[in-house]
Amino acid sequence: MDGIVIVDKPQNWTSQDVTARLRRVFHTRRIGHGGTLDPMATGVLPIFVGRATRGVEFFEHAEKTYETVLRLGLTTDTEDITGAVLTETPVSVTDEQIEAALAAFRGEIMQVPPMYSALKVNGQKLCDLARKGKTVERQPRPITIHELTLLERGVNTLRLRVRCSKGTYIRTLCKDIGEELGCGGCMESLRRVSAGEYTIDEAVPLQELLDTTQAAKYLRSVDTMFRNYPAVTLTANQEIRCRNGNAFSVKLPEGTFRAYSQSGEFLMLAKVENGVMTTIKSFFAV
Repeated sequence: MDGIVIVDKPQNWTSQDVTARLRRVFHTRRIGHGGTLDPMATGVLPIFVGRATRGVEFFEHAEKTYETVLRLGLTTDTEDITGAVLTETPVSVTDEQIEAALAAFRGEIMQVPPMYSALKVNGQKLCDLARKGKTVERQPRPITIHELTLLERGVNTLRLRVRCSKGTYIRTLCKDIGEELGCGGCMESLRRVSAGEYTIDEAVPLQELLDTTQAAKYLRSVDTMFRNYPAVTLTANQEIRCRNGNAFSVKLPEGTFRAYSQSGEFLMLAKVENGVMTTIKSFFAV
């Protein structure tokens, strides 16, 4: 079986846990996931099955959208509610102060990765060092916050919608917003509501997949992850050149395209420059 299944990951499962269980469901070891979710997080986790795993590399750079609850007045060593409490501070902030703080984090910003992360320094994962009580210097990295919206304000909480680039740590964003407000903060909950082209409305609860005897019906074709690009049907001769990995002339504008055979098979993601189509990544069966 080949394709992509959009899983609604439950809490307390790692992304690797999900792929391990779905290997049994789809009867293949050729499975990968698009974009790691922490165990406490829920929501959209695209799983690539069979030949569709060739598309994982493109998904790593996809924008993600989250809904998160920021707990104000509380800081922890993990930057989320599961960690050991470091400080507790009374909260007294106005709506105007909140909006000003959020505005400071919109757009291109620099973010210092948290110690409790899988990033490696000198070959060691930061989270492994953190569990040993060690802290090492981390260099700030550029990220982009495309959207940061206050959805709801509670007594000591802010429910936020965040659309962001690859490499963004939402718990660190929560911590930094808390610092900007002067009271500190940490992430209380996290749900990914979209990843790339896929939304939570398309996601299947993991348990439903584990219980099914018809796993194939949940798979969508790999070309759905490129559905924002225009489609083009190749001629028979162009298809031959495509399957041989050769470039060929086309009468198309410059850009990126989904290329299909005369029978409708998705062949490749392609680019056109100066009237010549070349392969970005092929997806046809060999």
